[in-house]
Amino acid sequence: MPESAATAPARTDWSLIWAQPGFRYFFFAMFISLFGSGMNFAGVSWHILALTHSTVKVSYQVIVATAPGLLIPFIGGVLIDRYDRRYLGIALDFCRGIAVLTTSYIAWRGHLELWHLYLITLIVGVGSAMYWADVNALVQEVIPASQFTGANAAVVIGVQTGMLFAGALVGFTYDNAGIAGILCVDGLTYFVSAWCLYKLRSGYVSPRQHLTKYPREFSEATEATAEALESAEMPDVAEAGLSLAVYSDLKEGVAYLSEQPTVRALGITHSILMAGVVSANVLVVALAADILHRGARGLGYLEAGWGFGAIIGGLLASQLSQRLRMTLYAFALAGLALGHLAMPFISILALAIVFQSLFGFCRSLSGVVAQASLMFIVPRHFMGRTQSAMAVATTVLQLLMSFALGWISQQINIYAAFAFLALIYAFGTASAFHARRLLGTANS
Repeated sequence: MPESAATAPARTDWSLIWAQPGFRYFFFAMFISLFGSGMNFAGVSWHILALTHSTVKVSYQVIVATAPGLLIPFIGGVLIDRYDRRYLGIALDFCRGIAVLTTSYIAWRGHLELWHLYLITLIVGVGSAMYWADVNALVQEVIPASQFTGANAAVVIGVQTGMLFAGALVGFTYDNAGIAGILCVDGLTYFVSAWCLYKLRSGYVSPRQHLTKYPREFSEATEATAEALESAEMPDVAEAGLSLAVYSDLKEGVAYLSEQPTVRALGITHSILMAGVVSANVLVVALAADILHRGARGLGYLEAGWGFGAIIGGLLASQLSQRLRMTLYAFALAGLALGHLAMPFISILALAIVFQSLFGFCRSLSGVVAQASLMFIVPRHFMGRTQSAMAVATTVLQLLMSFALGWISQQINIYAAFAFLALIYAFGTASAFHARRLLGTANS
């Protein structure tokens, strides 16, 4: 589908969105999943800082969580575009839930060590590297195309509401139940999320139903291989056919992205945004401990402020005209750059919470606009590979930024680290204005 095929989104009709039974289950799955993940990420970060008093060790957690995104999305994007996205999400939820509950039991028995936390973070990161590309692609299947912006806004609201409640409760939970309690809550939420995805719809739905029996990546020369793959009568040939199919899918995805400058601009901006959000956790933990001196509860209030701002940003993004959405999309990145320059000079908790709310607002508004724009541009059978390519770019940035922020904060000071983060958001601002210009040209 060419970029010019993207049309201006219709005004959000909330009654139409919530009338879809599958979307209601999807919304709650996102809410409960992020509630648990928010508790986990903030709780584990604080526990590592309390044990080691090192922002570099906290940055290792972020690095371990995001490193799988360098490899997993390559195969993940192919799987997402080939198999039922609902079943993939359920399987990923089950695997992560079992792993987190096992670690919770180890902590409850008093045998938890630092390497356990890094290991569970790695396991969850492997699942998340595929999960979020999967559920972002799944949105296309459970909502009318005219309501993609509102649907993405609702998803962001569900995600950030979960983060809001997690932020409000993580400090109290940590003080009363410790890291074992936080991990237990997170582990249980994965099973609730899996149940919601199971109830989302019935039957098996392939993203490739509209294609012919043998999609175009199988040429006539490989038709026999495809038949062997289906019948499994020739295992060696079948294995070769699978490798060929995966390679063809990857090659086709790269070719698609190389021809879509608007998709690339939106993806780069979104990757910078998401990398900044995740890696900034290293600094937020240090801010709560070293500047605000408010401990785990102060960190919880900061996370809650972020969630509140993100909910407002998602609601606003769904009600704006397309032209105004893209303008605010670009200026939101500029707001993140300027705000993070000022953040380390704030020593009053209430004011820091206000700034976190503004950051959440800007991130949510930008995220909704970017994802909705991509859904209008990217064909359904390319969405998994597009989301996975964005995930890889995000992961590379997260790894570099997380270590850099932790090192700068510890070796120089937290002010320099926040300035470095602001510089990254400045690059994101330039990319956002470029995407805005390209979209304006395509729709003119």
